[in-house]
Amino acid sequence: MLVVQDHPLLASAIARVLDNETDLTVCGIARRGDEAAILAALEKPTVVLMDFRLPDVSGPVAAAKIRAAVPGAAIVFHSAEESEDALLDAIDAGAIAYLTKAATDDEIIEAVRRASVGEVLIPVGLFAKAIARQRMIANQQQARETLIAEFTPRELDVLRLLAEGHDTQALARRLGIAPHTVEWHVTHVIEKLRVHSKLQAVIAAARLGLIEL
Repeated sequence: MLVVQDHPLLASAIARVLDNETDLTVCGIARRGDEAAILAALEKPTVVLMDFRLPDVSGPVAAAKIRAAVPGAAIVFHSAEESEDALLDAIDAGAIAYLTKAATDDEIIEAVRRASVGEVLIPVGLFAKAIARQRMIANQQQARETLIAEFTPRELDVLRLLAEGHDTQALARRLGIAPHTVEWHVTHVIEKLRVHSKLQAVIAAARLGLIEL
């Protein structure tokens, strides 16, 4: 198994505890996500016990890299992060167990042992929540893409110039169109973004990724 933990003393202590078990063998210790992926590809661990927060990437990102290198690796997170969002992110990353830092040595050993034979130690209810969240994110992304597709190139130009602080007259000069045409475009932009002012339109457009501030 592979231990991924950026705190040297903790990593060594965990590895020592696991190595003391006759049926468990630690093949390496990695302190960064990229290092873990490389080491996993070389050693092909059955189980990866890893922190949720790493210096270079998040635990879920590192887990995805590890699973790309070793598809059959069982991911067990061991973290101080106890929020439901963290648990759902872990599930999205393919984890089959999630331990907090309060877990005892025996609990860690038991989780690793069970993970090594393919047992899933995360409650089914959390998997249902993870699936529901994925659907919600997918729906939000689809709605975002649909909204973005509604904007014409000219309306995007208007939004960018509004973000730069230009008024109607300046917009008209920059775009080579009449002021009333500028106002017509601004009205349409505000309606499409479902806001009530030019400032709100700029902020909403930036959040959608339509423009950069």
